[in-house]
Amino acid sequence: MDDPDPPPGDASEMPRRSTGPRLWFDKKRGTWTILDGRSRRRTGCALDETRQAEKSLGEYIASKHVVKDSPAPFIADVLDAYFTEHLSHKVSKDHVFYDIKRLGKWWGDKKVEQINATLCRAYAAQRKSPACARRELAFLNAALKHWHKEHGPLKIVPTVVLPARPPARSDFMERSEAARFLKIARKTPHLARFFLVGWYTGSRRDVIAGLKWSMIDLETGVMKRREANVQQTKKRAPPVRVGSRLLFHLRRWRRLDGPKGIYVVSFRGERIKRPVSSWERVRTAAKLPRHITPHVLRHSRATTLMKAGISLWDAAKSLGMSVAVLEQVYGHHHPDWQKGAADAR
Repeated sequence: MDDPDPPPGDASEMPRRSTGPRLWFDKKRGTWTILDGRSRRRTGCALDETRQAEKSLGEYIASKHVVKDSPAPFIADVLDAYFTEHLSHKVSKDHVFYDIKRLGKWWGDKKVEQINATLCRAYAAQRKSPACARRELAFLNAALKHWHKEHGPLKIVPTVVLPARPPARSDFMERSEAARFLKIARKTPHLARFFLVGWYTGSRRDVIAGLKWSMIDLETGVMKRREANVQQTKKRAPPVRVGSRLLFHLRRWRRLDGPKGIYVVSFRGERIKRPVSSWERVRTAAKLPRHITPHVLRHSRATTLMKAGISLWDAAKSLGMSVAVLEQVYGHHHPDWQKGAADAR
């Protein structure tokens, strides 16, 4: 049942347009609560049950979401409609949820016609990472197009100015660094699994987090990166053949998990979201630089394949990456890179 009393502190805030229902942890009761304006609904989920709480939030939003078409909507409504109607069935919705949430907090009480280059640059300036600002503003642009098509037409279709695209990064871990990280990570089993799958396949972190035992053939060593009923996105996720070292670990983990195990990488039987705190703890203990993030596993695999002299075509297929990107970002690690030109007389 809804409780009309707002959580402590909310009453003193300046009135502003709501950015929609959101999760709030009620320390007194020890559970996650859905806040929606001045009402709240308890989910019954404990602090470590964030995935279940977010599922409850999604169901709540879907049950009450009513879009009113308008040629001059609030940006909060545009973002809400885009997330609910367009992203709710996407494989990547978990990670874009936070991008949409950040956008809503900053842009939510503004109207579409207020969007201009100055505000776009101001938004980018308050974000620490230009890459994150660019990604989030791209979501805003996509949300505007969605509204214009489905709920408009808009009176004005503003131009969203994106920060300059940052140069492609190719940071990678040396084998000695990987060994140092893994030695400490073994005390955190789900992180060790995450690391080994990423190190040997170069899969993106969302793929690793969603990897189910049903997606791996332990006889042939073929691992699917997405389920058959999941829609393909712009991020390529083709099947990959697993090498003997990782296959050994996978077969051992399967025996440990038993027939009831669902996810290859799980915490207390539940799918993990993203290993942020555990990764940072181990990275710090291993005395590795801050740029060593989970995504570096993908860079490391690409670099390893190039150093091993694997053909661009085979490496690109294994990674789920275009040959052009692989050659542009990692090609210089290949032993044959520009060899013909260098030896020409």
